[in-house]
Amino acid sequence: MTDSTRDFVNKVHEQQENQRKNKQRAAGQPQAQLQNKQHSTNK
Repeated sequence: MTDSTRDFVNKVHEQQENQRKNKQRAAGQPQAQLQNKQHSTNK
């Protein structure tokens, strides 16, 4: 592999790892996710 290809592959792997960590963090703490509508107003 050339250096540029290796750099690209490493960058993709880092992004995938970060996405996986973010997904685990969000799944473990449902209260950390913002609700869309906390109180609805009926008018």
